[in-house]
Amino acid sequence: MASNPPAPEAPFVPSQPSTEAFGFGSYRADEGPWEEWNPTAETVRPPRGKHRVAKQRGGGLARSSTVLGVGVIAAVAGGGMASANTGKPPVSISLPDLPSVGSLLSDEKPADTTQDVAAPLSGIGVTTAESAQGTTDAGEALRSRIMAQAEQQQTQVEAKAAAAAEKAATDAAAKAEQEAKAKAEAAKKKAEEEAAKKAEAERLAELAKQYTLPTSSYTITSTFGEAGSMWSSGYHTGLDFAAPTGTLIKAIHSGTITEAGWAGSYGYRTILTLDDGTELWFCHQSSISVSVGQKVATGDVIGRVGATGNVTGPHLHLEVHPGGSADGIDPMAWLRGKGLTP
Repeated sequence: MASNPPAPEAPFVPSQPSTEAFGFGSYRADEGPWEEWNPTAETVRPPRGKHRVAKQRGGGLARSSTVLGVGVIAAVAGGGMASANTGKPPVSISLPDLPSVGSLLSDEKPADTTQDVAAPLSGIGVTTAESAQGTTDAGEALRSRIMAQAEQQQTQVEAKAAAAAEKAATDAAAKAEQEAKAKAEAAKKKAEEEAAKKAEAERLAELAKQYTLPTSSYTITSTFGEAGSMWSSGYHTGLDFAAPTGTLIKAIHSGTITEAGWAGSYGYRTILTLDDGTELWFCHQSSISVSVGQKVATGDVIGRVGATGNVTGPHLHLEVHPGGSADGIDPMAWLRGKGLTP
């Protein structure tokens, strides 16, 4: 089978480039011909990207020196001191007063690069004597500050202790004073009570000479205020002295006989009116020994015990009516107020 043979290639002539370039309107130098190229330091462009080295700005450190600067700062902050002992004269390394480490890592130029250089932050270049002297001064300053703080705290503790002791002493003195005052008041009150009791005893003893019980050989059977159907008022209005019939009834105190005779449910009754207007009722008598208007003295016989009127047995029913009032009071309390004990 026949085939068309390929056309012969035209010889390449470098010195006569074609004037018709495919896709371009004119000849381009980068399309050949190519010659041997020997790069030099002047012809090589600096690499771009993350390996690019930043230029130094205003006499500061290059970006490649940032790591060294940060390391020096960390060493100084940690309290470390680095010194070079290589036999060469010490060289001081200082850092500019930068706003922040972040500005070193950015591509932006600092707003002001003409600021004064800060004091050295590194110990490089500092002699051993100076380093020791600095360490000693710093230690002594720290020690002095600690001692001052300890002394201040001790002073505060002592002041608080003194204040607490003073307050405790003041409180103890106040408490002792209050206790002494309370004891004195209690003793005074007790003395006054004892004096009052003594005076009352003397008064009652004197009254007892002027008063006497209405009868003898008796038994108290009913007291004032007892409730029961036996009494028309619903309660007992006097004090009952149970005694055999015929037992003598005496005047309790001096006074005047204002009534003597029959009184219904009271039986034979005698009323003795004292000088202060108090009426003493002697009821259920078997006999009366005085008459109206008669003056009697303490202990005089005015009648005898009996069972007349509304009674269940022989006894003396005694009532006390202050000021001649219709309602009586407790005869037991009244007798005791006169120094008598029924």
